[in-house]
Amino acid sequence: MDKSELPIHENDNRPKAGQSLIERAAHRLDSMTTPISQVGVLEPDEEDEFDLRKLWSVIVQRRWTILLVTLIVLTLVLAVTYLTTPMYRANLTLQVDREDIRVLKIEGVAPDETTGTGLDYYQTQYGLLKSRNLAQRVIDQLDLVNRPTEVISPNLLARTKEWFGSWWPLALLQAEKSEPTSETARKEAIITAFLDNLTIAPVRNSRLVKLSYDSPDPDLAATVLNTLARTYIDFNLERRYDASSYARDFLQQRLQQLKTRLEESEREMVNFASRQGIVNIDESQNIVSQRLAVINAGLATAEKQRTAAEAVYRQMLETRGHGLNQVLESKIIQTLKETKAKLEAQYQDNLKVFKPGYPAMVQLRGQIDQTDQQIDREVANIRGAITATYEAAKTEEVLLNKNLNQLKRDVLEQQGRSIQLNIVRREVDTNRELYNGLLQRYKEIGVAAGVGTNNISVVDEAKAPRTPNSPQSFQNALLALMIGLLGGIGMAFLREHLDNTFKQADEVEKALGLPVLGMIPWVQRKRGETRSIALMGFDQPGSIIAEAHRSLCATLAFSTHSGLPRSLAVTSSMVGEGKSTSVISLAIQFARTGKKVLVIDADLRNPSIHRILELNNEVGLTNLLTGDHARSVNIAKPTHISNLFVIPSGPLPPNPAELLSSFRMGDLLVMASEKFDHVLVDCPPVLDLADALILGHLCDGTLLSIDVENTRRNQVRAACKRLRRARVHMIGVFLTKVQLQYEAYGYYHDSSYYGGSRLLSRN
Repeated sequence: MDKSELPIHENDNRPKAGQSLIERAAHRLDSMTTPISQVGVLEPDEEDEFDLRKLWSVIVQRRWTILLVTLIVLTLVLAVTYLTTPMYRANLTLQVDREDIRVLKIEGVAPDETTGTGLDYYQTQYGLLKSRNLAQRVIDQLDLVNRPTEVISPNLLARTKEWFGSWWPLALLQAEKSEPTSETARKEAIITAFLDNLTIAPVRNSRLVKLSYDSPDPDLAATVLNTLARTYIDFNLERRYDASSYARDFLQQRLQQLKTRLEESEREMVNFASRQGIVNIDESQNIVSQRLAVINAGLATAEKQRTAAEAVYRQMLETRGHGLNQVLESKIIQTLKETKAKLEAQYQDNLKVFKPGYPAMVQLRGQIDQTDQQIDREVANIRGAITATYEAAKTEEVLLNKNLNQLKRDVLEQQGRSIQLNIVRREVDTNRELYNGLLQRYKEIGVAAGVGTNNISVVDEAKAPRTPNSPQSFQNALLALMIGLLGGIGMAFLREHLDNTFKQADEVEKALGLPVLGMIPWVQRKRGETRSIALMGFDQPGSIIAEAHRSLCATLAFSTHSGLPRSLAVTSSMVGEGKSTSVISLAIQFARTGKKVLVIDADLRNPSIHRILELNNEVGLTNLLTGDHARSVNIAKPTHISNLFVIPSGPLPPNPAELLSSFRMGDLLVMASEKFDHVLVDCPPVLDLADALILGHLCDGTLLSIDVENTRRNQVRAACKRLRRARVHMIGVFLTKVQLQYEAYGYYHDSSYYGGSRLLSRN
């Protein structure tokens, strides 16, 4: 039959024989019933309304994610609970008053806390309870330095390191790299851990303070709190005593100054009376006589002390070494010498094992040298004290001689006039009153300091707890279960949000502006089966995949005004979306209705039709397009399925797009449409290739396959945009690999309706 005599279908959209690709495109553009301005465009996804059924569907679909996250959280929490050392908490209650008991009506030296709110006072007491000084005292009393494991409880990280470190290679490596911890650092770590285990909790609207201490040993927890309370009370009394002692020292210095001033004023009064010639003053004469006697006695004592100090001083000058009695009798020097002897003995013992250059030996030698330096400094201090004593004795003797000579001259001077003498006497009386007042206050403070009253008392002593306070296994398990479920649900919705594939059929229609004509479920071949899933519609007519493709065939019959297109191109966005399987399945369903069907494998890059139907691919479409065969009738090969014929791809060409755009491809489709009832063209994917665009022009309609499991939305949108820009007549899409065990895509499945077939399991 000559090509020019081929009948033309009434459908003007079908290409004419002998037309070039450009002429066919122009003819299709002119014959389109819908203008380009009205072609559906890609619209962004509309925001779904809040639907509890959709949320429940997400939870059911992602149930394994929720269970996995819950199991991980629960396992981690239980592992942490198991590895955590049980801690016992002891409690003690203190009463802290702002004012102590007044035994004497004597004002103390401590500030009065009865005025104001007193918040700073209580905050100060809480800070003292958490002070490092108080903690150090408790640690020293209980000897906790030598019991660090009872203070520093190992946490999860430490126990994990200990567990891994028990493996002998790691233990050996750790022993080689470990360095000895200094004593100061170890003590500081114990103090820090002690304060971390101690909790101060004031009781609101009261003067009570609740103290808690956590320890792996319940008896130690109670002992620590009771010791802390006693030490805190003693510390408070000690602070009061120190404050009184400071006040006594200060008043003693002021008394000495006032005494000197009083003596000077009295002396000035006598001198004034002597200068003025006033001799009828018995008190003054008595005072002068007493002072003369005192100074004479003091001068004799000073001469004696100066003689003794000079003897010691000359002995010091003659003795340059450590032979002084003061040096030999010094307890500090004796202690330092004992320390040096111990260090030298230790150095000699270690010298048998280590060399002098070893770091520990160098450190020990440095301690010995430092001890020698301290001994030399103490000797120098003693020599300096002897020198200072001698100089002070000489100075005191000189001063006493001067005072004695001055008093002798004062007796011979005239006393001052009576008026001026009264003025001087009043100054003496004033100085005496100040001196007496300070002396009285000095004695009162001494009495008040001896009264051992305290404003802190223990209300409830600490008892050893019977049950551990932490960890709480049941509460931790419940909390872990709640957190795991919430985290799992959050992870499920996060994965659902990040999943960029289509999940509902209406989402596909809204996003693409194309109808969803069918949904092909996910099926899997039975174990040991070698035949392709595409032949399941022929081997198992009652299977679910056969029913799905029959439904797609029925929908295609109503997809256009003129019914099912005679030539239909099937393509996809990406590779592996099941288009070739669907082409064979559709052809099988058409052939079972008694219609002649031709399948053209136009995927000249990765053909698969011949492998599915087990056909020879030595001669095929490429032979026809290159002119090796004049007519397509000789190319079409029958299959083992009645009414189904196939044109395989043939040898793969180097230029598939050029072959498909030639006029021979159009002539082939024209003749195939006349000879067969339906022509199905298996096209390559759309993205990055022009083959599907060319074949879409040549066919009456194009059907797009979408893999709902793997194909992303942006890929499908890009494929549709390319097809629309190329003026390809798209009649709809169909979804593949749909999971029917979930109520997704609006597709409900009952396996009993399909003869109990369980083909939906997925490895």
